[in-house]
Amino acid sequence: MRYSIVIATHNRAVELRQTLDSLARLRTADDWEVLVVDNNSTDDTREVITTRAKTFPAPLQYLFETQPGRSPALNAGIRAARGRIIATTDDDVRVPADWLDQAGAALDALGCDYVGGRVLPIWNDPRPGWLPERSGRHWAVIALLDYGPESIEFGARMPLGVNMAFRRSVFDRAGLWNPGVGRRAGTLLGQEVREWCVRARTAGLRGCYAPAMIVEHVIPAARLTKKYFRRWYYWRGVSRAILFAQSGLDPENPQQTTLDFTRVPQIFGVPRYLYRKALVVMGRWVRDLSRGDAVASFERELWMCFFAGFIRQRWNKVAQKRTDATVLRTRSGASEPQAPVVFPVESKENLRASRLRTPVQP
Repeated sequence: MRYSIVIATHNRAVELRQTLDSLARLRTADDWEVLVVDNNSTDDTREVITTRAKTFPAPLQYLFETQPGRSPALNAGIRAARGRIIATTDDDVRVPADWLDQAGAALDALGCDYVGGRVLPIWNDPRPGWLPERSGRHWAVIALLDYGPESIEFGARMPLGVNMAFRRSVFDRAGLWNPGVGRRAGTLLGQEVREWCVRARTAGLRGCYAPAMIVEHVIPAARLTKKYFRRWYYWRGVSRAILFAQSGLDPENPQQTTLDFTRVPQIFGVPRYLYRKALVVMGRWVRDLSRGDAVASFERELWMCFFAGFIRQRWNKVAQKRTDATVLRTRSGASEPQAPVVFPVESKENLRASRLRTPVQP
């Protein structure tokens, strides 16, 4: 089989039904299949899939994954997939009829190991004025992407998991998705694609942007609020703090890490320079507010939400390490004065090893 489409879903039966209707209109001369992984849904997700499978134009398989999170669900689907090319998308998309053929053609033409394409919006509510109409920083919050009409190699720019396709062999070399930084119900953790791409590059794999590979993504009204954007950036900070702790990746640009953070001064586990930057951003936020520049001031505010999530995660981690160290000394019956405990992010040797480590094996 040439193509497998893997979708993770959780309590989105209504949207999923429309997504499956869209996928049913795919046209390709090659064999293909769809695997939908139910991640602990309590609605009628299973019934939607099993009913639709009776008339679906390709094999449509229902899987159930009990471990919470998008990453475990996708991993389950990838393990079960039979295709030489595995495409991932979400349960709230619409695809053109040539989506699979465009993915396969891009992999062949660009000679790469995985591709990611454009993600364009279907607005359920009018777009607010503070949200740019074109691709930019804010588009990532609502999982939209458009890098233009020309293909590029991923590096500084990253794909979105809602529109990606992989040669099956990449998961043997780079491993599967890392559940520790992926989306889970009740959170907005979401760095699994970025972390996987960094790991894939370390394994010698290449990914490219394929502009002709397009999906449309439904954007619900609930995501078109400043409250949602603030919450998303806060959880982005939490996610980046986890990446920083695991692999020493740059908090702001993980895919372009150039610093050895074992040598960067830290305060309570946070690089010292980020505190300085926070003061600068706060000053500019006040300036923009006084000028009445709502767009610029909101961007400053979002960075501060990111910083709040990052320091919360790092401070909690450092506090937990100190608590664990105190408990260990107490249990060992140590009565001698103890030297201060220092908690580096990682040794230089461990840092190098961690960047080569595959956290989740297929």
